[in-house]
Amino acid sequence: MVAALATAHAVLMLASITPETELERALLADPTLRAGLDWGTPRFGHPEGRVGDHVAGMLSAIAAGDPLRSDLRLLALVHDSFKAHVRGHEPWSPDNDHATLARRFAERYTSDERLLTTLELHDEPYWIWRNADAPEEALQSLLERLPDPELFARFVELDAANEGKDLSFLWWFRRELAMRGGLPMHPVTAPDAGGDDVVYVKAFAPAPHRQPAIADAANQLVAEQQ
Repeated sequence: MVAALATAHAVLMLASITPETELERALLADPTLRAGLDWGTPRFGHPEGRVGDHVAGMLSAIAAGDPLRSDLRLLALVHDSFKAHVRGHEPWSPDNDHATLARRFAERYTSDERLLTTLELHDEPYWIWRNADAPEEALQSLLERLPDPELFARFVELDAANEGKDLSFLWWFRRELAMRGGLPMHPVTAPDAGGDDVVYVKAFAPAPHRQPAIADAANQLVAEQQ
């Protein structure tokens, strides 16, 4: 009975995710991925609880005409679906890392190194921001390893902009990309005529020698939206 209820819930939860390609249909038919999407309870950074709800929110934020839509959708479907396999009481290792496990799973469906590397490293910028002694240098080293920096940046932004995430990280990440001339472009979408405007304001007190670089980055961010 419990197993039947769990299966029914998973089917109901996945009903909010409609596949658009044969590859997505194959992924969503995989029992391992389905179980991973159904895992999770509300927690820090993920008030929505289940991975599938987080993924559904990400999918809804990808514009219909986005040239990277199919890549971003595949990444969203797989990226967090192996958190249930992480043993929190054990130290980090490739065998105990949800992103590495996601890559290994995806290797059964694609050999595209752009996608596989993005899956494997998608949480690295956040870790660098929180923990690195020299985050700017560590981020530059990471970016140099990427086969497709634009796809990687777009996906990190997509994940970081989801409900419950710390927008301070997103600002830092986009600022660093802008200062390197690597800020990805986004499809222009019309505003929601029936929705309310939401404005986020964040104040900074950078060291004087950093202020010109930050001003340049801010100008690039504003120019992108004009």
